[in-house]
Amino acid sequence: MPIAIPKGTHHRTKQEFVYQTLRNAIMRCDLGPGERLVIDDLARRLGVSIIPVREALQMLQSEALVVLVPHVGATVATISKDSIVDVFTMLEGLETVGTRLAAERATPEDHSRLIAIVHDMEEVIKQQRYEDWPDLNTRFHLTIARIPGLAMLEEMTARVLTCWDRVRRYYFKGVLVYRLEQAQKEHHEILAAITSRNLPALEALVRRHNQGALHAYLEYVNSHHADEWPES
Repeated sequence: MPIAIPKGTHHRTKQEFVYQTLRNAIMRCDLGPGERLVIDDLARRLGVSIIPVREALQMLQSEALVVLVPHVGATVATISKDSIVDVFTMLEGLETVGTRLAAERATPEDHSRLIAIVHDMEEVIKQQRYEDWPDLNTRFHLTIARIPGLAMLEEMTARVLTCWDRVRRYYFKGVLVYRLEQAQKEHHEILAAITSRNLPALEALVRRHNQGALHAYLEYVNSHHADEWPES
């Protein structure tokens, strides 16, 4: 599968260039789960030597995005049940804390930003531009994570949302497109709890939001054979 090379992006080293290019391709599922990553082939396609490719693959292995097997080679990590559970378990924990702090610290300007994002999400659903909804969803959750002003909380939430992005792209037609209306209803409820500073309701809503998504993905995976790729 072709690898999109970002244009107009400056990288300090060839290793960084290869790492970012491969990581983006994996997250977009341009390089699909289980796909072999041949070092010589990648070096040729990206116009670099094999050394930065090896270094980049090791970095991606540390993020559990690539599996390196000695004397065998590298493959893109699969999206397993455990990896899906991992994503939503982490999100639930981070957002339980993050949304509470956001509710306590949010300004009227923060409320306005969240309201605007939720409005935009409604518009893309009405216009059936479903492919635009997930990016707005990520923006909504990241905007909440930024409100407390805690760098580590924001960074970890962004990282987990990136992992969710890979899951949702892979299972978009099988899961996410059917969850949009329910998820959007839950976003309205979360927003209302933040603006009213209703902390007990907010915690319950965040848990239900993430557990509902987890259930939908696992239900879909369990209904398909392990070796069967969903439609993309």
